[in-house]
Amino acid sequence: MELHNNTYSTAMTPREKTEQLELSNLSSFACKSVNSLGREIPEEQCPLRTVFQRDRDRIIHSKSFRRLKHKTQVFLSPVDDHYRTRLTHTLEVAQIARTIARALSINEDLTEAIALGHDLGHTPFGHAGERVLDEISSSGFRHYEQSVRVVERLEKNGQGLNLTYEVRNGILCHTKGKQADTLEGRVVRIADRIAYINHDIDDAVRAGVITLDDIPRLYLDVLGFTTSSRINTIVLSIAESTVGENLQMSDRVEQCYNDLHDWMYKNVYLIPYAKAEERKVPNIIKSLYSYYIKNISDLPTDLLLVAESDGEERAVIDYIAGMTDNFAIDMYKQLFIPKSFGG
Repeated sequence: MELHNNTYSTAMTPREKTEQLELSNLSSFACKSVNSLGREIPEEQCPLRTVFQRDRDRIIHSKSFRRLKHKTQVFLSPVDDHYRTRLTHTLEVAQIARTIARALSINEDLTEAIALGHDLGHTPFGHAGERVLDEISSSGFRHYEQSVRVVERLEKNGQGLNLTYEVRNGILCHTKGKQADTLEGRVVRIADRIAYINHDIDDAVRAGVITLDDIPRLYLDVLGFTTSSRINTIVLSIAESTVGENLQMSDRVEQCYNDLHDWMYKNVYLIPYAKAEERKVPNIIKSLYSYYIKNISDLPTDLLLVAESDGEERAVIDYIAGMTDNFAIDMYKQLFIPKSFGG
């Protein structure tokens, strides 16, 4: 009997072994790879990786993921190399989400894939850019919907990444509106908030916008005086307080976290000093939109195909949304700023 079991185990592919471990070790609330609702276009299974591992890898190797390193998180065009970008934010979300997933014995690979893909559709210049595109677009613009569009329609020259339903659903539901269908997706939603509040405190202190002494002492006494201690306190509280699929913190930690969140909006996110450069964003984006909507042929080839199938406005919005901060500024200079004669 023992020989038979060993023979059977040896015959299993690495993917099948991982799938068996998931079935044996993960919580009943976890989304197991073998139970995925699958991809829009069926594919042959990989012998090495589960479907969620493949999704994670596809996102990491995508062009839109690489562009995140040059997209604003909060502070536009920072001089210091240590301010967060959209990429470093994404990596911090993935780390926090994976830690929570492991503590709750749910699917870490699915959680990581959602976290790594959640901001792929974010605009240049952070939420300032998102607000302008939302104003311009006849159908509105929301970065979480654009993130899904990136993985379904725009990546790989219009082929998309053909991700599983669970990853796409988690990306779509990571910030507002309907909760994700999976517990893993809901973990990413809370990890996103934990990450940005805490790293934005760090960046705001670095920028001289606030000092730690400005933050009400009660919040720091409960949550911690450093980024790592605050994250650890919140994540530990979630791990200890969550019951079944009901993600929650202790009442005291949650109250301080929510109050800190509100305090950051009033004292960092909305103050003129921190957002001084944002007043320039509408002119850049609206000027680029106006130019390309009148000069569709100047779009890259893959976006010309989008224009044919989805309309010219949609293609121009997709192009601008995919730009990095520096690329958008460079295109604006190239199109609208006169060059020196002989330059």
